[in-house]
Amino acid sequence: MPRASTDASAALLFLLTGFLSLQPLSTDLYLASLPALREHFAGSVSSVQLTLSAFLAGFALSQLIAGPLSDRFGRRPVAIGGCVLYVGASLAGVVAPSLAVLIGARVLQAIAVCCTVVCARAIVRDLYEAEAGARVLARALTWMGIVPIAGPVAGGLLQAGLGWRANFAALTLLGAILLAAALRTLPETNRHLDASATDLRALARNYARIAASRRFWSYALPVTGSYSALFCFISGASFVLIEIFGIPPQRFGFAYALVTVGYLLGTMALRSVLGRLGLVGSVRAGATVALASGAAMAALALAGVRTLPAVMVPMFLAVTAHGFIQPACQIGAIDPFPRQAGAAAALMGFTMLAVAAAAGWAVGAMHDGSTRPLALGVAVCGAFCALSAWGLLRREPRTAVEAAGAQGHR
Repeated sequence: MPRASTDASAALLFLLTGFLSLQPLSTDLYLASLPALREHFAGSVSSVQLTLSAFLAGFALSQLIAGPLSDRFGRRPVAIGGCVLYVGASLAGVVAPSLAVLIGARVLQAIAVCCTVVCARAIVRDLYEAEAGARVLARALTWMGIVPIAGPVAGGLLQAGLGWRANFAALTLLGAILLAAALRTLPETNRHLDASATDLRALARNYARIAASRRFWSYALPVTGSYSALFCFISGASFVLIEIFGIPPQRFGFAYALVTVGYLLGTMALRSVLGRLGLVGSVRAGATVALASGAAMAALALAGVRTLPAVMVPMFLAVTAHGFIQPACQIGAIDPFPRQAGAAAALMGFTMLAVAAAAGWAVGAMHDGSTRPLALGVAVCGAFCALSAWGLLRREPRTAVEAAGAQGHR
């Protein structure tokens, strides 16, 4: 059920999907290039993986600023500013002469992406009630599910044909397209501009209020676990698939895409059952799948089963679980804070990405030429997801919105 009298236009929904897509594209498009980056810059696995972990760390920290900025000045100026910065940072990646410069460009990319992602989440919160918002976000994320499928495929082909710099050139072009679209179609949806949102004392009070909410953490922590499991795969996939299993870069994207199809299926499945299960039931169901898939992957790796299906099948299920959990958790965590939606989205994103960056770094640091570090990382993150979902979430009386969602569910 929309908060406003009319639904967001299809053009706006496509634009929000584009904003949300910047985050996975900024990582997935160049995954096949990580071994080439190590060779080009003569770096170690862990140093090259810093281009991923630094991106997530920069994204996490900058959300704490971008969210309040969107609460004070509005979603439109912050999102457009993010698009401008993204174009410049991606160009810096194209011409980077050293790994240090590339890592710096990745941090700037992260700051830019966080502006668009925080605003996209907050715009959905501005326009829709909780259950309807979860359904709209799931629709956007379903469309976005094409990105982690097509991104690695395109990146692998670009790497094979033109080299790693071509991937950053493609990101520059994408940023320019989104900037033009935002200038033309993005409305201002924040009807509660808060002049005190960026005041340090008020900001501390806002974050303290959000951080004191059990409901916030009961949704933020499960999706933190499921996303961290996914990021373990993102950070380790190219080295596992290309170096351990011998998949060439131009085919890496197709193998990676087989796993990420699960994300698309997860978001589609959530739209099917959300009206019946509600937010709590949906998150618990997805968390159970995350736990089981991580445990299976770790058991196979520790037993010495070194085959491609032993990695890909459990990972497919773990990614499906994340696609199922993510929209419900994003809406559930933000909905109680209509006047601090940007700050709530920022704190949730900070938590997700800070933990995921640490998990990805740990997988890289433990790299030993086997699948064990990846499998153990996915298992630990899946267990964290399940423990937080079943330990913190509490069922509440069914709301009128949930009832309408169950009756009007398509």
